[in-house]
Amino acid sequence: MTPNQPELAAVKADIEAYYSRKVLRYGATPLGVDWSCVPTQELRFVQLLKLFGRRQPFSVNDVGCGYGALLKFMSARLRAMKIDYWGVDLSRAMIDEAKRLSGSYQLAQFSVASSSPRVADYCVASGIFNVKLQHTDAVWTEFVKATLADMHANSRVGFAVNFLSPPAHGMGTTPELYTAAAPFWQHYCEHTFKASTTLIDSYGMREYTLLVRHAQF
Repeated sequence: MTPNQPELAAVKADIEAYYSRKVLRYGATPLGVDWSCVPTQELRFVQLLKLFGRRQPFSVNDVGCGYGALLKFMSARLRAMKIDYWGVDLSRAMIDEAKRLSGSYQLAQFSVASSSPRVADYCVASGIFNVKLQHTDAVWTEFVKATLADMHANSRVGFAVNFLSPPAHGMGTTPELYTAAAPFWQHYCEHTFKASTTLIDSYGMREYTLLVRHAQF
């Protein structure tokens, strides 16, 4: 099933409404982007940053950037590197918080958008595929594919994303969450984008991170 443009527009509108409610309620905190706490949020960031090589300075697009937590984390962890950062999010409320918090970062830009406004060295997305709300797996899968295609097209070196793993046998599921077995998306990225992939799935949470690099890298 391939959703038409109105269906994809509905998906994006629902995402925008959901996360705008979260940040307006909880502010610029992990709960504001539907994470439980700072340590797990930053543990995910650590995996995404494994995409970055030694080249510097470098540029990165943060898709679904929320209030810009990754920018703050990178600025502290990669202090010696010059990072040209651009964060995009569907929620204007999120972007307003991100801009408010990023005043001291000279090479940071933010915009309300569903896709990256430029080609950068890297694209990253943390947790943006986890909550599918009331949408079917089929529609959500096509939304993920469209997002990955955009990240591939707008990265010179590669991109990194994470997904929730399916629950273990006998464990219940949460209808609003999207889960997928790692081989599905790993093979999809390898075959669709003719890319090399690295699967990271041993960091203590029921999820995994995919690092996807263009063939020449």
